[in-house]
Amino acid sequence: MRIRTILSASGVAAVMAISLGATTALATAATTWTVKPGGSYTAKSGTTTLTDTNTGAVLSCTSSAAAGTLKSGSGLTNPLGTVTSSTFTGCTGPLGTTFSVKTSASSTKSWKVNATGFSSGVTTGNISGIHAVLTGTNNTCKATVDGTGATAFNGKVAIKHSNSSATKLSVTKGINLHTYNTTSGCLGQINSGDTVTFKTTYTLNKAQTITSP
Repeated sequence: MRIRTILSASGVAAVMAISLGATTALATAATTWTVKPGGSYTAKSGTTTLTDTNTGAVLSCTSSAAAGTLKSGSGLTNPLGTVTSSTFTGCTGPLGTTFSVKTSASSTKSWKVNATGFSSGVTTGNISGIHAVLTGTNNTCKATVDGTGATAFNGKVAIKHSNSSATKLSVTKGINLHTYNTTSGCLGQINSGDTVTFKTTYTLNKAQTITSP
């Protein structure tokens, strides 16, 4: 997995998140949202990439799928929805190694969909609660992706949704994602504590309109 491009970017993002956290919290505390139609959803994407910003290693998957539920109505507060299933297929990492990806998203440990900003029909936010285990062919390389710790279950990525493209949801970057418990078979391409980022664009099975207030 070539994961180096994003560490510096993630570091900057982390500093920005800390410095802006207080004002963001104040802004969202009084913010409500309208989601239509909401309800259960499925989502599919084409190529997805997980990049280690320390080493430049990249894990590329040919497709990804997700499912969950969005709240419906007006006056809504975070979380606006959940992700109860997240799968990845056709994943290849460093040196051409094939990888499987197992995520924690489930009905009992759902990831949360949160909105943090709205302007000109575009909602920005994050998906939180992320935890995943990457396993290379024959267990040659194994790593856990999470937020502040290997078992924290608090990984977070940034998302964006535009009402003008209401069936699209973009994952634009990792916010606090790191790798943990990496094995020697990763050959230094992925290391414990490395910062990683994730990017893809999902197509929802039905258009969703989000506004605020």
